[in-house]
Amino acid sequence: MLGTMQDFPLTVGMLFRHGATVHGDSVVVTFEGDHSRSATFREVAARANQLAGGLTQLGIEAGDRVGTFCWNTQEHLEAYLAVPSMGAVLHTLNIRLFPEQLSYVVQHADDRVVIVDDSLVPVLAKVAADLTNVERYVIVGDGDCSALAEASPHVEILRYDDLLRASPAEFSWPDIDERSAAAMCYTSGTTGNPKGVVYTHRSTFLHSFALCSAGCLGITEDDRVLPVVPMFHANAWGLPYVSWMTGADLLMPGRHLQAEPLAAFIAQERATVAGAVPSIWSELLRFADNDPDSVDFSSLRLVPCGGSAVPRALIEAFQERYGVPILQAWGMTETSPVAAVARPPKGTDLSDPAAIGWRVRAGRALPGVELRIVGDDGPVPWDDETMGELEVRGPWVTGAYYRDSSSDKFNDGWLRTGDIGTIDDLGYVRITDRSKDVIKSGGEWISSVELENHLMGHPSVAEASVIGVPDARWEERPLACVVLAGGATLDVAELCAFLGSRVAKWQIPERWAVIEEVPKTSVGKFDKKALRAQHEAGQLEVLEAR
Repeated sequence: MLGTMQDFPLTVGMLFRHGATVHGDSVVVTFEGDHSRSATFREVAARANQLAGGLTQLGIEAGDRVGTFCWNTQEHLEAYLAVPSMGAVLHTLNIRLFPEQLSYVVQHADDRVVIVDDSLVPVLAKVAADLTNVERYVIVGDGDCSALAEASPHVEILRYDDLLRASPAEFSWPDIDERSAAAMCYTSGTTGNPKGVVYTHRSTFLHSFALCSAGCLGITEDDRVLPVVPMFHANAWGLPYVSWMTGADLLMPGRHLQAEPLAAFIAQERATVAGAVPSIWSELLRFADNDPDSVDFSSLRLVPCGGSAVPRALIEAFQERYGVPILQAWGMTETSPVAAVARPPKGTDLSDPAAIGWRVRAGRALPGVELRIVGDDGPVPWDDETMGELEVRGPWVTGAYYRDSSSDKFNDGWLRTGDIGTIDDLGYVRITDRSKDVIKSGGEWISSVELENHLMGHPSVAEASVIGVPDARWEERPLACVVLAGGATLDVAELCAFLGSRVAKWQIPERWAVIEEVPKTSVGKFDKKALRAQHEAGQLEVLEAR
């Protein structure tokens, strides 16, 4: 027996229409450093309409890929709305990729048009000569684009606003199959070439609904949402779409991602929800320590944080000093990305100090996502002790990589995440490490993430990254690389004693190094591959604990 409900497609176009009509008076604010500019959802929708018409005049058809090489701005949001809704595929390009990786993803995705912020023209120009598939560049802003013209003289270059002005007044939006591609994003490619993940309209729609639920972020039209996380990083964790569909004002930081302008933007625009990776919040905290009168976080009701494990000390600092709850979320490019959030269980308020123990975990699966831990012999019990690899499945989890059938990251319909951890009887995931980063010492596993989080709780340590290095006796041992807080000196004995009250004695590193900063990947994660390479090349001055 079949139901009687209408078979109505779940598409980005439906989200677009809803926000434009129901929440037309909500606003998008773009920060320009010394001032902000603002437009209503109604005005943004009209411009998205013009963008779709302009791209159609350029020959973009259903299924064609349109790249974006942009900061978080109103214009980038217009592309988020227009490109999928017209049946084309939005390809958000990571502006921080190595040149050879950037060239690879543009060609692998076969982008026909790339929309580029004028300030990023010099970056794209470095690889433009290799991008033989790109037919046109559309420049946002009136800045100099001569570098791009010189690098690719046979490619047409247009101005974004000129394209919109030349567009028909109205665009006839097509009906779209919810299973068709809406957007694509490539992994950051820490090993090998980046891999393409293609999101469907249906997966994007369902992910947006899950994100705004009370059990996740609970975003409503009363919120003012600041996506600090880049829109090229797994669609800014879904914040642009969920804000548009709920009518929450969107605060776009543009290229002003340093602590001082971010703090000013949060205070000026009274952000209520702000999402960023832990390193951003650590920088804001250090800025606040140095200039406490220049920050005002009183408007923030929630800080979704992810991309890497959130240190307990960071969660505690924002809670104790500012009453701002950092809510850890877990996911990957492959999971759209949010798959789990660390809200405490029933009866424990988010701001309760007792909730910290829950909030430092990766969280519980959102409704619609299933998780399991798999050991050598298959799935293991949810006992918070038995470790294995985290696997995930659900309607917004990828089942393959674009044009790549050789991957071993899929197991009987489940995505192998590469994260090692446990699940307790309430469904809370505790991630102890990445499979490639776990330290295997004398047959026992040492969690580099756990050591890092403890070390960053010491007042002398601003950042810490722990890697495994060869050891003649134990095969591998941890090397702790620390960035010292301002004015601090390395006291290995003190740090070893500090760790000794928190981890087993045999897990305490014997090797230490002071570094100026922890290398970061293109999306702000600790780049342990780079640290391992520095160690192998003898570039780290290693001290031995006595």
